[in-house]
Amino acid sequence: MKKTRPFSGNLLVLLPIYTFIALFLTHFALSAAMLLTFSFATGRPVSFRFMIPPVPLLIIISLAAGFLLTFLLNRIIFRPMKTLVSAINQLAKGNYNVKIHMGNIKELANISESFNRMSEELANTEILRTDFINNFSHEFKTPLVSLKGFAKLLKNEELTNEEKNEYLNIIIQESSRLATLSSNILNLSKVEKMCIVTEQKNFDLAEQIRRCILVLEPKWSKKQLDLQIDLQELSFKGNEDLLSQVWINLIDNAIKFSDPGSSVFISLSGNQKQIVFQLQDQGCGISEDKLPHIFDKFYQCDTSHTTDGNGIGLAIVKRIVCLCGGKIHIESKPDSGTKATVILPCQAS
Repeated sequence: MKKTRPFSGNLLVLLPIYTFIALFLTHFALSAAMLLTFSFATGRPVSFRFMIPPVPLLIIISLAAGFLLTFLLNRIIFRPMKTLVSAINQLAKGNYNVKIHMGNIKELANISESFNRMSEELANTEILRTDFINNFSHEFKTPLVSLKGFAKLLKNEELTNEEKNEYLNIIIQESSRLATLSSNILNLSKVEKMCIVTEQKNFDLAEQIRRCILVLEPKWSKKQLDLQIDLQELSFKGNEDLLSQVWINLIDNAIKFSDPGSSVFISLSGNQKQIVFQLQDQGCGISEDKLPHIFDKFYQCDTSHTTDGNGIGLAIVKRIVCLCGGKIHIESKPDSGTKATVILPCQAS
């Protein structure tokens, strides 16, 4: 493959030549104009031999000007561009920590700032991607290993009926866990691809929340939780199936992390501008360092995995709320419970 010479190197030859031609033509044009003006004013004929400039002097001036321009262009434009190209090549190789500073000129400083911001975003994306793959692998591998292990144990003919039933129950639980995980991943994939909410209609929001509470009745009854409910009768225009996932995930989390016998407060209120849903539990709470990550996919505050869950629910919740034009905010402190607030725009009265 034929190699091309660097553009800055070509300038060392081209600029002096172009400068010489430009100076020569400029001198010729100005001299011609001055002589013609003088001839017209005095009526005397002029000799155009005086228009020919001293070539050696022009060559020296052209060379000096050309080298000076080449130096300035190389320092101001080409050197920063080489820095940028080198940094882009490093990004392409996977080095997302590369940073550049191309100078204090406003335009170059803006390019540097934009590049560094892009590099930082790519680094964050790579971290999230790696964490997602690691957590995803863990969440699928754990129940599969359990299924395989207990299925092998069931082949033992010496097992008692009690042991067989115990192993079968574990297999059923792990199968349900895999089914739930698969369903959540499909839901997350679905809502992440959505740009607009379709199939919108008016429905009773308070009634929908009551139905979600009833769906989860076996869970909160088992923990003997005291549910204190205060729901204002409100109508909302949106996708009913999507929004029900928000309430089920939030209420299920509150039940999951509440202490047995404690209280859970659920309220719904609104005005002409917005609708506010609040959910307060008296559970273990979330530490300050973990709070910023609770909406990340597969992130679990309980790193011991002693509680059921796969870290997808809140990611689904946030995406659906954003699609509805709303906001969600979580407040929590260790051993002080957690408060979730969902604010939706009042699209229908």
